[in-house]
Amino acid sequence: MTAAATHTIARRPRPLRAIDAIGRGAGRLGWRGIRFDVETVLEHARRSAKLDDFGDARFREGLEVLVDSLERDARLSPFGRYVAKRQLVEVLVHRLTLTAYRASHPEVEEQRIEKPLFVLGLPRTGTTLLHELLAQDPAHRAPLSWELDDPCPPTAAPLDEAHPRVVKCERRFSGLRAMAPDFQAIHPIGALLPQECLVATAYAFASVRFELCFDVSTYQRWLTRQDMHFAYQTHREVLQHHQSRRTPKRWVLKSPGHLSTVDVIAETYPDAMMIQTHRDPQKVIPSVASLYANMRSIATEDLRLEKLGRDMLEVWSTYLEDGIRRRRETGDAGGRIVDVHFHELVADPV
Repeated sequence: MTAAATHTIARRPRPLRAIDAIGRGAGRLGWRGIRFDVETVLEHARRSAKLDDFGDARFREGLEVLVDSLERDARLSPFGRYVAKRQLVEVLVHRLTLTAYRASHPEVEEQRIEKPLFVLGLPRTGTTLLHELLAQDPAHRAPLSWELDDPCPPTAAPLDEAHPRVVKCERRFSGLRAMAPDFQAIHPIGALLPQECLVATAYAFASVRFELCFDVSTYQRWLTRQDMHFAYQTHREVLQHHQSRRTPKRWVLKSPGHLSTVDVIAETYPDAMMIQTHRDPQKVIPSVASLYANMRSIATEDLRLEKLGRDMLEVWSTYLEDGIRRRRETGDAGGRIVDVHFHELVADPV
């Protein structure tokens, strides 16, 4: 499989190349660069949030594996080290603020998440199209990008594009578009667009979000072997948080990570329904590799495209095979899974 056969990526933008060149030059003069370990990022998050209770400590295992994998596998550029540390600290800050809000607002825990609808499937199989289509129903609600980017406090009504929290999120996306110019064409992003659950499960440090941004092969393999009950407990708490000040609607949710967790979803949400999308894997894997390559190019100057292709084939084959097994073992989660094929969805989405 050649790089040309799988995808193309634009040359890294000049500002990124300049920052990394400066970082390398400083390194030759003795600068050690941005260093991070688990205790350092935890302390930075505490100082930033002015809070110190992270809640359930089970998140630490994933954080430890991820930090080790970032150092061991990711080949981070000087700017990439900044991006990685900032992302870790931001996720931890969200964990701190969510924990504090829940502790001071007991009504959050009383929220009932009823009949959520999960869209699952391999990436690049029409899940985004289906998710956004289902979110158009006035009786449905999808978590929006700005909500997961800035979760506290939850709002009593939807925000418009002029609200400072939405503007802040859109500004971040503008920066992402500048750093990865082709990404928007591959996967549209925006503050008011539905966001994937991979952001919510990231609060448990058990999420495919991190592998999208960085080559964290060790973490990827660790994640495929994990019991995901804690991640979905966290996921449920995030939904309760965002629902707590509004009239409840049916949540419409989506993530490629749901593919191998139908049993855990069914246990966490006993009345959930699921829709699985399907597409020829020979078309899926090259498209996934293109998506990952464009995002990872922000944080590394050494993409290793052949390795990326092999990793995508290995990891997503594992998720798919695991998902098939779990569907069989649970009887399609008690008959609560509907199958949709990509070509049929695209031909007639409504």
